[in-house]
Amino acid sequence: MRFVLLIDFGSTYTKLTAVDVEKAEVLATADDYTTADTDIMIGFEKAYSKLQSAAGNIAYQKRLACSSAAGGLRMVACGLVPALTAKAAKLAAFGAGAKVIQTFAYELTNDDVAQIDAIAPDILLLTGGTDGGNREVIEHNAHMLARSKRAFPIVYAGNRGSKDVCIEQLDGELHPVYATENVMPVLNKLNILPAQSIIRQIFLEKIISGKGLSREKALIEGIIMPTPSAVLSALTLLSEGTNGRRGIGELMAVDLGGATTDIYSIAKGAPSNPATILHGLQEPYAKRTVEGDIGMRYSAHGIVEAAGMDETCRCSGLDSSAVNAMLDRINRDKSMLPQTEEEKAFDFALAALAVRIGLCRHAGTIQQIYTPMGPVFQQTGKDLTEIDRIIITGGALIHSAQYTDIIREAVSVSDEQALIPRKARVARDARYILSAMGLLASYDQNTAFDILYKSFGKDEVYATE
Repeated sequence: MRFVLLIDFGSTYTKLTAVDVEKAEVLATADDYTTADTDIMIGFEKAYSKLQSAAGNIAYQKRLACSSAAGGLRMVACGLVPALTAKAAKLAAFGAGAKVIQTFAYELTNDDVAQIDAIAPDILLLTGGTDGGNREVIEHNAHMLARSKRAFPIVYAGNRGSKDVCIEQLDGELHPVYATENVMPVLNKLNILPAQSIIRQIFLEKIISGKGLSREKALIEGIIMPTPSAVLSALTLLSEGTNGRRGIGELMAVDLGGATTDIYSIAKGAPSNPATILHGLQEPYAKRTVEGDIGMRYSAHGIVEAAGMDETCRCSGLDSSAVNAMLDRINRDKSMLPQTEEEKAFDFALAALAVRIGLCRHAGTIQQIYTPMGPVFQQTGKDLTEIDRIIITGGALIHSAQYTDIIREAVSVSDEQALIPRKARVARDARYILSAMGLLASYDQNTAFDILYKSFGKDEVYATE
């Protein structure tokens, strides 16, 4: 018998999953509040005690963990042009499981450096210029960053011709530099995997020990990745399969939290209309975005601001005074659970609108432009209109009896420019196993896939129609 313990130190809950590898079964799951502010092992021990009660006193052959506790992996990204290298930097950071607090483009100012110091990022990603292209901006930015008074590592992933100059200006006790390949060596061509690898390496070496997540070496063999990276790994595995197992195809996933909304797409995103031309960066097949201004509790105001009061009222069936009263109530009590019909209606609207906003920001857009040859359609970003499978996670979706209605409302967008799914079947991560299976995939891919398929395969996907 082979048993594996999978641990996710989440920002709110520490979640444990016990797996029988030989039977490809989840034996039990358990969770408890994450105690990152004191000793994170207190919350772990409480969850572990619950797991033992459910699964028995098991001898685990492997213990693997991921973490988004204490704010997760907080990053700042600097690039040259917002639509190009700054966006490439952001995609690299998101794909590595980071939360990008701020993106800067063009030449940094003194105010920008002061803002970076105020953010105090875990990592700063410095990019800019294609190889052989613009050198002035990234070298200026390295000079400015050297004035920063905060200590944080810097990942250099810009113009290779400026690498030595920038490292000489930056490298030191406050700002150790990790140099890697350019995230955009050629115009409109992404190369983000090397930067993502370095970001994860720093996460393992610096961030975990700094936040006290690796005290119990005898109990936890190592936190091997940020939680969002584990989720992205699981979704990619489910979509693509393994050498001996066929995946379920292109898919999307939504993780709706109290403060943020994460969107994932495992899809090429090529134009569905052959007459459409692509514009801008070709985005990664496995893509993650995180919206830090929309969430069910800490960012509820952000949902209403982004969607607009009129749309919030329409979706909830409440008038503006009732909406504002609900927002005030949430502001006073972030742990509020909906009890009355009015509260449930408002939470429904918040969930549907957060998912819609997240999907629209994640997906590409299409517009008609006029050329000397006549009108043509131009696509920027991914075309996800043909995606017919969405996996949902996060408490507001998992525990809602109306989760299919929420997704149906979310994808009913009148804006034809937004290339989001038009119809979708929905599967719930009811046991919160996505991050666990992403961890397990690093140990046994086939077992991880088998468990994922049982949970999210075609037999357990529900139509929104």
